[in-house]
Amino acid sequence: MQAVAGRSLHKRFVPKAPAAAVHALDDVSLEVPAGTLTALVGPDGAGKTTLLRLMAGLMRADQGELRVLGIDVSADPQAVQDRISYMPQRFGLYDDLSVQENLDLYADLHGVPRTQRRERYARLMEMTDLGRFTTRPAGKLSGGMKQKLGLACTLVRSPDLLLLDEPTVGVDPLSRRELWEIVQQLVDDEKLSVIVSTAYLDEAERCSHVFVLRGGKLLAQGAPGELRDRARGLCFVATPSDSEPPRLLQARLLDARQDIVDAVPQGGEVRFIRREEADGARLDALLDGAHTEPVAPRLEDGFMMLLRTQPSPASDTIPPAAMATPDGQSGEVVIEVKDLVRRFGDFVAVANTSFSVRRGEIFGLLGPNGAGKTTTFRMLCGLLPASGGQLRVAGVDLRHARAQARQRIGYVSQKFALYGNLTVRENLSFFGGAYGLRGAKLRERMDTVLHQFDLAQALDTPSSQLAGGYRQRLAMATGLLHEPEILFLDEPTSGADPLARREFWRRITALSEGGTTVVITTHFMEEAEYCDRIVIQDAGKVLAIGTPQEVRAQALGEEDSERRIDMEQAFIGIVEKARHKSTEEVAA
Repeated sequence: MQAVAGRSLHKRFVPKAPAAAVHALDDVSLEVPAGTLTALVGPDGAGKTTLLRLMAGLMRADQGELRVLGIDVSADPQAVQDRISYMPQRFGLYDDLSVQENLDLYADLHGVPRTQRRERYARLMEMTDLGRFTTRPAGKLSGGMKQKLGLACTLVRSPDLLLLDEPTVGVDPLSRRELWEIVQQLVDDEKLSVIVSTAYLDEAERCSHVFVLRGGKLLAQGAPGELRDRARGLCFVATPSDSEPPRLLQARLLDARQDIVDAVPQGGEVRFIRREEADGARLDALLDGAHTEPVAPRLEDGFMMLLRTQPSPASDTIPPAAMATPDGQSGEVVIEVKDLVRRFGDFVAVANTSFSVRRGEIFGLLGPNGAGKTTTFRMLCGLLPASGGQLRVAGVDLRHARAQARQRIGYVSQKFALYGNLTVRENLSFFGGAYGLRGAKLRERMDTVLHQFDLAQALDTPSSQLAGGYRQRLAMATGLLHEPEILFLDEPTSGADPLARREFWRRITALSEGGTTVVITTHFMEEAEYCDRIVIQDAGKVLAIGTPQEVRAQALGEEDSERRIDMEQAFIGIVEKARHKSTEEVAA
């Protein structure tokens, strides 16, 4: 039996200007077997969410036929909705209600009989490990706990099909692992059919079948192994010299598009895919003596091979932008934190944190949801006052002159503080004015960032109509208009696909080489490899600080120092070890 069967599906969205119609789905046909875990992957704007919403009966296809659980979804959407559960990207939890009250509300909405609730709730609380928090308001849960509660509310009834739209966006590696354990358990124990869209290709690798979408078209489908095979024999890792950060070798390889399909830092090395027709002499020159060895392909390698060898839209290109160098000397300390404390009532969110950041450095703040890193980040930006300690940013004491410091920093938030009804030009003009730019200087800076971020062709497009990658570019452009010394980036690639992440980091590498200091929070542990140094926090305390290599070594310990691990394994190991030690101390 097929859980979903679609044939020649088309869906267009027509804004006010008909010429700007968007083909969200263009002749898509697919079949999803019942009782399987299936992934939808693809770049921003590929059509993944539209396809899930069609399956959920929340919108109707313009053309084609779609049957869900054997039901014609366009003819009887209610019959489909009675048998499925759908968790959108922004699941509607009620922050003022407790965990238990949220569960009760969704059970009432779905008509779950009270005689079935006790057993169902007990099962959900066991799976999600939320049983200890039933009286806690949802608004006071960490991001990972909120996602688990959203999944529990989605499952208060037993569906025949579960649709998940990027359920792990903004979730730390520990919580992400726990969420996937829950989903896998549902498939294994209850034979539930699950369709998930995801920006994480390692998640899609867990699935039995993967559909790759791009620009509304179905590019490829098959088991993960079939898609991996597209890159077989073309994947390598290169070990750069000790004096060269992996991100610089990666940037050099990414810029060599005639020979290289993809490159990404990994465990102190650079993983890359060469083109079949690559010139060996040119490749040797690019590698500049770096030791290379072949590796088995991953699903992400097959994905990048598929997308990079297709005719690509302009938004997929990665321009090697050159950035202006801020005034100041390389190596100068521009952020100094000593014994930083932040309390919320009796709760200590950040406890005696100390570190420094040098000019031109990329510095990463990492930690599980609720670890205190966002609070630390907001204090560094001047958005939140410290309760104690010393904090200097760009030579200014942030405890006493936050407004003065903010003139010397740029800030890009996870949710991109753009005005959706304003065009690209109007957003830049507005933010430039807010930073005190006027007249010829404002026009000069607007022209510069429009060129740097390749936004000229979208100048008169409202920002709400931009694809995710372009919105990210515009947010970066607004944050850099006033040529800040320090750029703060708060999970800027959350939910971004690998193509968008490569483009983003190519620009950040160029900024750093130009002397701009970058401080970033991220849940993509791959991105920690781009940083010069990182700090890992949990429960408000610093667990590790140092270069990615030093942090990986700390995670391994002396007895296991020869083993290779990536940053995600290091992160999970360090956090779990610290939590285990804390539990033992409490028990003692």
